[in-house]
Amino acid sequence: MIYKKKCLSGILIVFIIFLLNCSRKKELNNFISFNGYTMGTFYNIKIVDHRILKVFNSELKVKEIKQDISDLLLKINNQMSTFKPDSELSCFNSYNKVDWFSVSLDTAKVIAQSLDVSEKSNGAFDVTVAPFVNLWGFGPKKNEYKIPTDELIEKSKKYIGYKKISVRFSPPSVKKEKPEIFCDLSGIAKGFAVDKVANYFDSIGITNYLVEIGGEIKVRGKNKDGDSWKIGIATPTSKPGIQKIISLENSSMATSGDYRNYFEENGVRYSHTIDPRTGKPILHKLASVTVIHDLCMYADAMATAIDVLGPEQGYDLALKENLPVFLIIREENGFIERISPEFKKILLKKK
Repeated sequence: MIYKKKCLSGILIVFIIFLLNCSRKKELNNFISFNGYTMGTFYNIKIVDHRILKVFNSELKVKEIKQDISDLLLKINNQMSTFKPDSELSCFNSYNKVDWFSVSLDTAKVIAQSLDVSEKSNGAFDVTVAPFVNLWGFGPKKNEYKIPTDELIEKSKKYIGYKKISVRFSPPSVKKEKPEIFCDLSGIAKGFAVDKVANYFDSIGITNYLVEIGGEIKVRGKNKDGDSWKIGIATPTSKPGIQKIISLENSSMATSGDYRNYFEENGVRYSHTIDPRTGKPILHKLASVTVIHDLCMYADAMATAIDVLGPEQGYDLALKENLPVFLIIREENGFIERISPEFKKILLKKK
């Protein structure tokens, strides 16, 4: 896992507000919803489309759409999972040479996007960070939480660094500077999967939908009431609550935070969010960051990068990239919010 370890309990960072107050009659008339499990988390699909409603009322067609999405997500998992030993990414990670390794175009695109965000964030996002994450006990092997020595951190640094990974598109291939380098795309792959499902809906003429995978979201068009989709951003506490409601249309949203997974020792809180530049958990007060962008995989990676950078440097990066971002910052007596100018344009005040 890289940086953010999503809970498998079904508690998502966001709440899909439009589900509230639905009538059964409206749901039967214009609304289709289904969900499933993929990439170590849950996905939820909402479809509203009056133009091809008669087609969707066919159980056979709905079954076909569900199967297409299931196949698409399985394909991505087979490409980018670090838990499947025969996935493209796992095969690349176990490849003991430093020449070009053939991958699918999708995998090459995701790695290229990762490197782009790494460059823009000065290494705050880095898909080679897994050795650091494992050292602190936050990795997939479920080690005990522990504080590694500076010596162990320094020893791992030779295998860390996005500049040690190269990618090309013709033919689609990747290579690494050292055979031991391990690449983990879990900080961006779910966002990419959201984009792929959305592209599938676009290709078959669905104009109003919501796709959510592990808290990463993309919407198009309107909800079942003919309004923009309403999405709630959670308050970063152990108890579920809504900090802010936003209105989304033809956009993606990703949220990253440090409040779901951490440990404390001697009065010090150690977050699962590891800064790949230092090999240590972040110590700043940024509790949650939400990013809006056309591409969900970009929003996904940028949310992690800003989370690592913190409330000052992260906000500066958002301004530089003209990103709509919503920061929730932990203070002694509660939380304060910081909202970028671009985010203010899409903010929906709670009534």
